[in-house]
Amino acid sequence: MKIIKYILLLISVLLISCGSEKEKVIPQEINRAVDLDSIKARGKLVAITGYNAYSYFIYRGLPMGFEYDLVKRLADHLEVDLEIVVEKNINEMFRMLNNNEGDIIAFNLTVTAERKEKVEFTRHHHTTKQVLVQRRPDNWRRMMRHQIERKLIRSPFDLDGKTITVRNGSAYVRRLQNLIDETGININIVEGAPDLSTEDLIEMVANKEIDYTVSDDNIAMLNQAYYSNIDIGTDISLPQKIAWALRKDADSLLTEINTWLDDLHRDPDYYTIYKKYYQNRHAFKDRLISEFFSPRTGKISEYDELLKEYSKYLDWDWRILASLIYQESRFDHTAKSWAGAVGLMQIMPATAEQLGVEDLTDPFENIEAGIRYLVWLDNYWKKEIEDKDERIKFVLASYNIGLGHIMDARALAEKYGENNSVWFDNVELFLLKKSKEKYFNDDVVKYGYAKGVETIAYVEDILERFDHYKQFVAAI
Repeated sequence: MKIIKYILLLISVLLISCGSEKEKVIPQEINRAVDLDSIKARGKLVAITGYNAYSYFIYRGLPMGFEYDLVKRLADHLEVDLEIVVEKNINEMFRMLNNNEGDIIAFNLTVTAERKEKVEFTRHHHTTKQVLVQRRPDNWRRMMRHQIERKLIRSPFDLDGKTITVRNGSAYVRRLQNLIDETGININIVEGAPDLSTEDLIEMVANKEIDYTVSDDNIAMLNQAYYSNIDIGTDISLPQKIAWALRKDADSLLTEINTWLDDLHRDPDYYTIYKKYYQNRHAFKDRLISEFFSPRTGKISEYDELLKEYSKYLDWDWRILASLIYQESRFDHTAKSWAGAVGLMQIMPATAEQLGVEDLTDPFENIEAGIRYLVWLDNYWKKEIEDKDERIKFVLASYNIGLGHIMDARALAEKYGENNSVWFDNVELFLLKKSKEKYFNDDVVKYGYAKGVETIAYVEDILERFDHYKQFVAAI
């Protein structure tokens, strides 16, 4: 009897251990959603988005875009930092979201029944309709309007037998399939390469590489300001909602965002942002033709090559230096501060005299002077801070407020038992405390009162902008 019980026990153990691979390899906890409390606890909202000339881009050194401006406001509302993750393929965006690689898709997504099975949509931002993008006749400028109209497709039935190339994974695929079902016509639907955006396909229509594509009407109107030979006058859908996406079980995050969106839509500032990116066709055209529209040109400023060369003396990524100069002067070589600092790197005249600089408005002389000071600071901090990435923060802070105040903040951090070799949440906090009498009168403090809040923001802003630059601009 004991032998039989033992055999039965052994069989039951084997049966349990030989369960399905799914049960063994994919426990339920792996796909547990990160909701509002978790986001606040980690202090960061991770937003997945794409890049184009209206959603998210770098223009003249500044991160901009409708989605970027709004999601940045959302992060501020939640009192957390913002991390942007760029992904060009829409299907990949949904995969990343549901795989916890981001908290939200902050992109101009069309709300469809098929997508609602995968994700939860926020309140919609606005509505749009889908239009056919086609090319006007070659000699359209010399034709009468009615002559042009006869050459264009104005009825869905005229699409019979045509090939239409649309963005990979977009809602346009389903719309065209529905159009085929509704009308009985035959359309050859081609999905573009995963890295091609709607804007890329519109450009291909304009350049005669493809004949037709589909776009949201607000995007098409912007692009028509640049590509005058395209026509966007044929609707192929009813109005549709545009919204952001969350995971299905991010309930508290969805509630919070929807409440925030309700308030935002009552704020006139929202409509100012919308008009700035979706209705100002002149500004859109200026961005596209600008040498410093980073997604297209890979450039930040006219001084990029100079910064690449000088950054070697610091062993820095040149894009950090670019971010510092943007912070100091917005790349204006004639800039002058209220305190008298001059030029790209805002060098004080007294410092310039010590360094033998004659013309602070000369970009070469100004950058060289700034680099010499940065090298000096870096050499000092090398003796104190071994980690290079951490040391950069101390160099930036010292460049802004002076070496002495950062030395004081380190001394306070050490006295109060914090890590004086780490900037965030350690030394920066004691720099902030140096505006309080208890701390600036402490025996370990040698340089007195300091208003550290500006320096803390200075370091954060430069590093955050550097993260944006990395999305669009090559390291070398």
